[in-house]
Amino acid sequence: MPSTLPPDAIVFDLDGVLWDTCGTCADAWNRVLARLEIAHPPVTAADVRAVAGRPHLDAVRRTFPGLTEHQVERISEETAREDNDAVAVHGGALYPGVREQVPELAGRLPLLIVSNCQQGYIEVFLEWSGLGAHFVDFECWGATGKPKADNLRAVIERNGLKRPIFIGDTDGDRVAAEDNRVPFVYAAYGFGEVSRYDHRIERFSELAALIDPLAR
Repeated sequence: MPSTLPPDAIVFDLDGVLWDTCGTCADAWNRVLARLEIAHPPVTAADVRAVAGRPHLDAVRRTFPGLTEHQVERISEETAREDNDAVAVHGGALYPGVREQVPELAGRLPLLIVSNCQQGYIEVFLEWSGLGAHFVDFECWGATGKPKADNLRAVIERNGLKRPIFIGDTDGDRVAAEDNRVPFVYAAYGFGEVSRYDHRIERFSELAALIDPLAR
């Protein structure tokens, strides 16, 4: 069972928890399709949202099931770069309360990010949002090629965390938390449906009140 002791850190998933870049990324993916001259119906924000939370290559593979593996790999490589470039310029939609409350949360507990995104994407978020100074570490699939559970374990170990909590919005986030015996907080406002969790928040602004009793 996950620890019920007060948490010593908060680890966040990124997409669907801190911000939403699906519209920006859909536009980026369509530019890549046009550049590669691959015929496909236009990718929508809903298409990107449907595969959010998966490793980038897997997300592309599921979005374009009729393409060859070579085409999928090429699109994955190109969209990884195009996404980062587009998001660096246009950003995404921070969920209500993120900009205001992340600094306050960081004054109480160390904040970290673990995501299945491509390499460079978290760095873009930290720069574009202006919140980079409030996070002490991060890890992603694009940097390690490893599952989210392994990346969560990596940040726990290298930061010497004993009782972190993990905030996520998909069942994959839940699995990563359970694999590491970490309490899972389900961000129900995000992209996924999760049936089992230790705590649930309907909006980001509820997190501060949640960790009050957890931190005693």
